[in-house]
This record gives sequence, structure tokens and C-alpha cells, in this order.
Amino acid sequence: MSENRAEASAERLPESPMAQRRDHVVGAPAGERSDPWYWLRDDDREDPDMLAYLEAENEYTEAMVADLSTLRETLFEEMRSRIVEDDSSVPYLDRGYWYYTRFEAGREYPIHARRQGSMDAEEEILLDVNRLAEGHDFYSVGDRDISISGRYLAWLEDTVGRRQYRLHIKDLVTGEDVDTGLTGVSSVSWSADDEVLYYVENEPETLRSWRVRRYRVGSGEPGEIVHQEDDTAFYTGVGRTTSNAYNTVYLRSTVSSEMRIVEADAVDQPLRVFLARERDHEYQADHLGERWLIRTNHDAPNFRIMAAPLNGHADRERWSTVIAHRQDVFIHGFDAMDEFLAVSERSDGLRQIRLLDWDSGESRLLEFDEPAYTVMLGENLEQSAGTLRFVYSSLTTPTSTWELDVASGERKLLKREAIPGGYEPSDYRTRREWATARDGTRVPVSILHHRDTPLDGTAPLYQYAYGSYGFTIDPSFSTTRLSLVDRGFVFAIAHVRGGQVMGRRWYDDGRMLSKINTFNDFVDVTDHLVAAGLVDGDRVFAVGGSAGGLLMGAIANRAPDRYLGIAAHVPFVDIVTTMLDESIPLTTNEYDEWGNPNDPEYYRYMLSYSPYDNVAAQDYPAMLVTTGLWDSQVQYWEPAKWVARLRATKTDGNPLLLRTNMEAGHGGASGRFRRLEQTALEYAFFLDLAGMASEG
Repeated sequence: MSENRAEASAERLPESPMAQRRDHVVGAPAGERSDPWYWLRDDDREDPDMLAYLEAENEYTEAMVADLSTLRETLFEEMRSRIVEDDSSVPYLDRGYWYYTRFEAGREYPIHARRQGSMDAEEEILLDVNRLAEGHDFYSVGDRDISISGRYLAWLEDTVGRRQYRLHIKDLVTGEDVDTGLTGVSSVSWSADDEVLYYVENEPETLRSWRVRRYRVGSGEPGEIVHQEDDTAFYTGVGRTTSNAYNTVYLRSTVSSEMRIVEADAVDQPLRVFLARERDHEYQADHLGERWLIRTNHDAPNFRIMAAPLNGHADRERWSTVIAHRQDVFIHGFDAMDEFLAVSERSDGLRQIRLLDWDSGESRLLEFDEPAYTVMLGENLEQSAGTLRFVYSSLTTPTSTWELDVASGERKLLKREAIPGGYEPSDYRTRREWATARDGTRVPVSILHHRDTPLDGTAPLYQYAYGSYGFTIDPSFSTTRLSLVDRGFVFAIAHVRGGQVMGRRWYDDGRMLSKINTFNDFVDVTDHLVAAGLVDGDRVFAVGGSAGGLLMGAIANRAPDRYLGIAAHVPFVDIVTTMLDESIPLTTNEYDEWGNPNDPEYYRYMLSYSPYDNVAAQDYPAMLVTTGLWDSQVQYWEPAKWVARLRATKTDGNPLLLRTNMEAGHGGASGRFRRLEQTALEYAFFLDLAGMASEG
């Protein structure tokens, strides 16, 4: 809220909520910490005092932004108007059926469907999520898998937002849908037998995916346990090879992985270890003909691709190199086809696709012209195909699905995301910048602005980053951000360390005892863009969510003077308390990401940047904080406690808003339109702070 608006309406605004203080000490081997707002944690989400506080914060937020209701509605309708309401995805072929997802005008949720043989055949609706969602405030369909015969659909539903799914099995011939009564399921995969399904069961308290069961349809029993993962650092998933010849179980920690396999038609046989796990070794494998293809980082930090005989995969001495390791190229993954191998790589911060011809052994790169873009492998499930699907996007180019004839090199555009009302890419400009961090590291930055917005130091900046888990935020297209860019904002993605944009070392330099590099990079990108005269240093806004919300909390403490406003969505801000509590989901799996605070060295380091623990008696930017009551990834009490401490400690009068979605989890509201409401709130909040609310 702008200063003059705040002064004019101060008399009719309620007092900001002040959460009670209650004495509580959080112990650890390396020391104790006082946490007077610890009481806001309620695992059952039923404590009346806690709920009253969250509701009071929601009411306060709505009162503080009441004058922005027209702008919020304008932004919402504007963003909604750019969505094709009656839309369909590009169909893909899998075992004789064309599968696709479509939306109907005015409806929130997708319809999953297929047609047999060709798109001219009669449509068969697999799931109409609109119908399923009726009567639910929140609804989400999780993992889905069609049986190899094509007759049965196993699918998962979540009506709360905790990502603890319920298993259904639908007979696609009769239309009968059976609720198995099995809950806490995270992934599913059919065997070659229509009566045998593999599924992953989550541990009830920590929600860690840990058991694999072989379920016999109609038995009324949960099924035989075929694997139980007792190492709490590992998470579990099930799937099949692209060939459908093998069922697979993937076991993953932050820095290690293991795969187990069994022939899809061997429904009574035990799983076999593909290659025994080793510390710091990550690998994934797929089956092609008489061999396995393996992406591995053994002696290859940026990964390489190896081949192994069908029955010699457990002996690395029998592996041979397909794509060698390169210091300047990171390998993300591959699609193994009969005639060629398609590899998703990253070089100089940009994704690319390499094609290797099996017969000639020659490889080539697909070429793209824009300075900042992203490209990914698409749905390539028929290994005999001579074509390759890939998806291209940039900050100015809408998401585009292409099909490449690999032999001729001819590209065919199957679909480009349509923007109702007209969208002209030439109205926008994109560029890459390189900011020098304080330790001399060059950090890439992707920038988008309207052609009528000069980069001369007069435009406000919206700077976004994530920076954890090796996850890279690529410069892809978004219709929603046009509402800011069209109003004169410069949009920037800071590709900070902790992601993997520049390879594996980029990730390693932003985790564990190097985590502070992530925060420094973000601030140094801001300083670069301001010092270079590209943006207005008095109107800089920072945004991040989840682990990116931790980044927002850290920069708010460390560099509050750089930012006029901050939006922190589902922020992970009480890192020390959470990582000391092994009962909280994700904790034990993430010791290799953040460190284990039971170790004094890591305790001190994590404490040095923990947003919650470093709130100081200083001025802070205006802040918008959002969370979901049923969030299982970042528990609601972290942002709630953080806001409570900020309210009690900070010395400024800037707006501090906490909005809790009482029906949602980590992903926010369900439905393609409802989720735009939060974006409209964030944009209106920033536009007002920038003095641009009256411009509409």
C-alpha cells in the first residue's frame, strides 16, 4: 500500500494482529533457542487459538488491500482473458491410443481423454476432473497409469492438499470406478498383468514415500510388500521402462540413487537391484532392445550416458560410453529410440537437445536463435518412431510443441500456445545479462521487458529466483507476467547458485556449507541491474516460493534496503527447527541439501542465515507472505511464526501481510482460474507500492 493511501485510510484499518508469546525452548546438541511462537504449530490443524490468529491475519490482509479490489479484479480478468478456455493438449501416441487433456469453457479442471487408432475415432473420457471435484474446496488428481492392455486406469486423488492420495481403479470398458480404500499413496505402475499393480505407500507420520506394494486388484488386501526403504534419507517411486518390459522402483536421496527392476510379466518374482547404491552416485536407466542406457554421475559430475548389456548392468566394468562427460555440459536426461538417442543437455546455462544416430555414431545439436529460451523433450513413448517430440519456449515465445523428422531434419509445429485477444512477440524484448557476484562468480540473468519500456533506470524491477535442490528456473513463457510487463515492469530471473543452470558445481556451490552463496547471488544481481542503469533502484521487488521463500527471508534480513517489496510464497523460513524434527515431512531426506543441525558446525551455519532466527530490530520492505493450512512440504506454522516475529520486532510501518489459504496445501488453490487470484493480489500489491495502481 502506497504511503499516501496508508495515511488516508489508517483510521479505518484494524490493528495488525499480534500473536501471543508463550515460553518455549527448542533444544539441540549445539544449543538452545527461545521460540515464543512455537505454539502456532498444530499438527491436527484444530487449535482454536491458532486458527483464530490465521483468520485475523487473513481479515487484516483483506482490509489492507481493500482499496485495491478494482485493480485486483482487473488483473484477474486480464490474466484469465489470456487463457484459451476451450483448449486441448497435443495428442500423443501410446500403445495404439492417442491421449490428450482438454478444457471446456468456464470450467476449472481438465478432462483426460483418449481415442483409439486415430483422432477421428470416438472420444473416450478417462477422467472428468470437473465432475470429480464437485463438492470439494480443493481437488487434485495425482499420478495416473494405464494398464499395458489399455483396459484399466489406476489414479490418485487428493481432496485436502496434503499430497496424501487415495487410490482408485477404473475399468475403461465398463466405466466402473472402484475406490480401493487405500490412502497415503504417492505413485502407481501396472505390471503386464491387469490384476497386478505396484504402488508406493507413504509413512503415516513423516509422509515419506517408503514402501512398495504389489497389489492384486479386487483382493481387498493392501498387497505384498516388495520393498521397504528403511534409510530415511531416501524417497521411493515406481514406474516402467519406456519399452514396458520392466517394472522399476526408484530410490532417491539428495545425492544418491538406486533402481530395482523386475520383468513386467513376472508378477510373482522379487525385485532385483540394478546397481547397488553408493554415496554421491546418482543414476537412472532405461531399457532399449538388448541393452540398458544409463545416465550416471560416477566419475562424471555433470553426468554421462553409458550402455550396459541386458544382464550385465550390475557390473560397471561391462558398461561402455555412449555420451562422454564434459566439463561444460550438464546432461539432464534422454529418450532412447530404436534409431537414435535424444539427449537433453545444458550448456552455458541454456538447455539444448543432442541427437545421436545409432548407425553412424554421429551426433548433432538442434539449433535455436533466441538469447534466452528453454527446450525439453516431449512425449516420446513409441521407441520405433522416427520422429521426436520436443517443447520450446522463451520469455517471448509461447510454449510450442514441435515434431522433428530425425532423418530429414524437417520440423513440424504441432501447436503453439494461443493467447486470446492477440499477442505479438515483437512487442517484447528479451536479453541475458551476467552479474558478477561478490566472490567473482558470473551469474546469468534472463530479462524480459516491453519494447516501450526503456532499460534506462526508470522502470521498476520484478526479480525472481529459487536456488535450491539443483532445480533450475528456465526462461519460459508465461501469460500472467504480461500484466506486469505491459504496465512497465522489467521482469528478471536470477539464476543463482543452488540451481543447476551452469552444471553440477553450480548446485554444490549453493547448498550445505555454501548456501549463503544463493542469497549473495540474488542481492548481487539486484545491485548489478541497478548499477548498470537498467532499472529503478528505488522500485525493486523480489519474489520466491518454498525454498525460494527461504531466499526471500534471507535477503529481507540481509539487504532490506535493496527492496521496496517482497513476496514470499509458502516460505521455508524456520530451517533449524524443522531440520531438527525428524517427524516433519522432508526433513531426513534433506540433510544433504541443508545439513543436519544436530552437527554443531551445521547448526551454527544454518542458524547464521535462518530467516526466522535472524529477524532484527530494523526496517523491512513491504511484504506479502502466503501459505496453505494443509501444506505438507512447508508447514503453515513456519510463515505464521515468521510473520509474528517480524510484527513484534521490525521498526518500520511498511505493510506486512499474511494470507493463509485454509483449504489448500503447498501448490495453493486448485483450479486453473482460482490460482490466478493470488497472482492478482501480488501484482496489485507491487503496482501500488510502485505508485502505479492508478494506471489500471
